[in-house]
Amino acid sequence: MFDVQFARRQMIEQQVRAWDVLDLQVLEALRSVPRESFAPDAYREIAFADTTVPLGHGQVMLAPKVEGRILQALAIQPTDHALEVGTGSGFFAACMGRLARTVRTVDIFPDFVATALGNVRANGVHNVAADVFDAMELAERDAYDVIALTGALPVYDPRFERALKTGGRLFVAVGTGTLLDAQRITRTGAAEWVRESLFECGMAPLIHAPGPPRFVF
Repeated sequence: MFDVQFARRQMIEQQVRAWDVLDLQVLEALRSVPRESFAPDAYREIAFADTTVPLGHGQVMLAPKVEGRILQALAIQPTDHALEVGTGSGFFAACMGRLARTVRTVDIFPDFVATALGNVRANGVHNVAADVFDAMELAERDAYDVIALTGALPVYDPRFERALKTGGRLFVAVGTGTLLDAQRITRTGAAEWVRESLFECGMAPLIHAPGPPRFVF
């Protein structure tokens, strides 16, 4: 019989901690949100594996260690208002919800949004809002303390850094191919940002919407 609690402990100790995720609040978020409840039924037994989990529409749940590194890099505070671009199953938004004051998660796929919101609510996270929205229509104003893009940008787009409040942090993976450059961008002033390369990772690319070619989430 599949031992969920053992698998969860192994995920935390052998994958997440081993990839230098040592922030206790992040580890507790990953431990307390039941990842298996967010994975599609056919993939629940690999929910804790060191791999991505297919979700449909060419999208995936990120590997647990990658999610841990992203959460740690964003240094989410209890007073933060956060945005996730790329809802997927809702697991990452739920983890953000354990750390932030509020979370908004957006996706272009209505089935993702509906399923994710159901998953989040069923697992006792009530500070996450989910809506169907094209992130390339995001208003460039200082609205968020934290923004996490869980799909890769082929070319960096500055609209997201301009949607940060001063002191806000953005996570984005940029590039094409197998390994992408994961970056943290911190807004330090009205027109000032600090960019840091964090690590290399794999991540599903953004998807073209119907109509004139443009990248959307």
